[in-house]
Amino acid sequence: MNKVLLSALLGTSAMLAFAANKGQNDPTVMTINGEDVPLSEFEYLYNKNNSQQIEPLTFDEYVGMFVDYKLKVADARAHGMDTTQTFIKEFAKFRDELAAPYLVDTATQNRLIREQYQRMTTERKVSHIMLPLDKNPGDHNEQRLDSIRQLIVSGKEPFESLVRYTVDRSSAQKKGSMGWITSNGSLPWVFEEAAYNTPIGEISPVINSGYGYHIVRPEAERPQRGEVCASHILLMTKGKSPEQVEMAKEKIDSIYQLAIVPGADFAALAKEYSEDPGSARNGGDLGWFGGGKMVAEFDSVAFTMPVGEISKPFQTAFGYHIIKKTAERGAETKSLEELKPQIEAQMTKDGRARLALDVTADRYAAKCGAAVNPNLKQEILDFLAEKNVTTCDTANLRQLIESGIIAYTVPGEEPKTLRYAMRRSPLRPDQSPYVTAQAIEKGAKQAMDNEMLGKAREDLMASNEDFRNLVNEYRDGILLFDISNQTVWEKASKDSEGLEAFYQANKDKYTWDKPHFKGYVIMATNDSICQLALTKAEELFPTATSPEDFQAKLKKQFGNQIRVERVVAAQGENPIIDYLGFGGPKPENTNQRLQSLAAFKGQVIDQPQEASDVKGQVVTDYQNVLEQEWLKKLHDTYPVKINEKNLKKAQKAK
Repeated sequence: MNKVLLSALLGTSAMLAFAANKGQNDPTVMTINGEDVPLSEFEYLYNKNNSQQIEPLTFDEYVGMFVDYKLKVADARAHGMDTTQTFIKEFAKFRDELAAPYLVDTATQNRLIREQYQRMTTERKVSHIMLPLDKNPGDHNEQRLDSIRQLIVSGKEPFESLVRYTVDRSSAQKKGSMGWITSNGSLPWVFEEAAYNTPIGEISPVINSGYGYHIVRPEAERPQRGEVCASHILLMTKGKSPEQVEMAKEKIDSIYQLAIVPGADFAALAKEYSEDPGSARNGGDLGWFGGGKMVAEFDSVAFTMPVGEISKPFQTAFGYHIIKKTAERGAETKSLEELKPQIEAQMTKDGRARLALDVTADRYAAKCGAAVNPNLKQEILDFLAEKNVTTCDTANLRQLIESGIIAYTVPGEEPKTLRYAMRRSPLRPDQSPYVTAQAIEKGAKQAMDNEMLGKAREDLMASNEDFRNLVNEYRDGILLFDISNQTVWEKASKDSEGLEAFYQANKDKYTWDKPHFKGYVIMATNDSICQLALTKAEELFPTATSPEDFQAKLKKQFGNQIRVERVVAAQGENPIIDYLGFGGPKPENTNQRLQSLAAFKGQVIDQPQEASDVKGQVVTDYQNVLEQEWLKKLHDTYPVKINEKNLKKAQKAK
């Protein structure tokens, strides 16, 4: 059962709240075990309940049900269920997820969505120069790349001549060109930002993509070309010797001659010869893809060749390809609203969604005066240098985290050390001190942002009534589920002695209008196994402590060769039971492995003999009894005080 739905009794459809009584004036309608229930909460839940009831309760009926609901929640708190780690984690996770839409900076989010939408209509041809990320204090690759950029911007050296410094071998062979790209999530979004925000022909500032430092030069722009559908045959050459590459070239030429023979089956050739494991099994089919999804050489051939044609062999960084183009379609024209869910999903995937939260975190940091230690990176490097650390192993990291170095400060609070700030951000061992310091600096900022967002959530609870009511409802829903499960549902289903006693005291209520077969059904892979299982069952049954224990022990002996089920069924309810218990024809067993059928301890009985024969009905009735006993105890244990005057305000507003 879904815990959220358990506020259950009170409904969980769309949030509706009375317009009245919002703001400062929120009188108490009742007090349950010392905890006040404000009018706004009562109205919120009352309105939700009525909005989904086929036959709404009367006001007095609802008040009675609401009191019972709050008494159960009070009992859960009295049992400490709101202090367990399981509850705290589950509740915090939901609260944070619920708060996220309230905390995003709407202006930032809308700007990012609009930017993405505009980019999706165009493609850009770009070149870049890439240097590796700094791993040590003396690397300075970011500064080196900025110096290269200054040489280009000042006109002292052309872009093409400085491509010799790039570490991207693929684009280096083409003077830095990456070909045409599109906004489809295939590139880091910071790279995409530079590619689309930099004017054509100009050089972007140095960016960090997470893979390296880049400067980007957009060369041209054109409308988005749509998509093509194609299949291919690939012979891999990456990492092979020149002799092997030449052999692959000769082989792909031979395959091409076979492919262009009239009536040739391209899919069969792909299955036989292609070395692309992903598409070969599907006859080389790559499905639909847009511009920029494939490497530049592949993209160029696929988009320029006619539909139905087979390309001549060509080479990419992966190897030699032959393409058969099967279809093409133009770019779809969709509105921003239609594409918004897709854009938001992409933003969540590439991290942009966090930017709109970061704006809120930064605003709260400025409001509180919170700040990351400006000397954090240097203090970490100094600490590790004193210990002559060149590569941070696990022991070094442990010492560093326990060093007492301040990560960030919030006025009015104890300074947050590395131990506090990095408790949820594990560090990778075997990194250089510089990379470790960078990771910790980033982690400290993230920890501070999370604390600031926590303060923003606290403000939400105080200022936003709808949010507060929904959070409180979910919190109480978890507690209601847990206490009800412990006190009623799970107790009733597992209390075999209590169930049997209840059944014996009320057995006249549980009758059948026709005989039932009662026993065990054994299904086996063959008659021999079935007979062995029957023999073993006779041996195991006397020592079994319960039907479940017996079934488990027999199953353990034969594994997947048998299935054992305890059944109680009337004639006509189950073809297998009709065959084994009532002399009907043998059914065709849908389980092809288990065709041999036998009954064990089977008998036809006119009426139930024990609680397990009508367990579903007995459990339900027993639960109802436990529920009523529990409610009586709750009313006797916890004080309930109703403020009739304030409650009438809700009744008048309905």
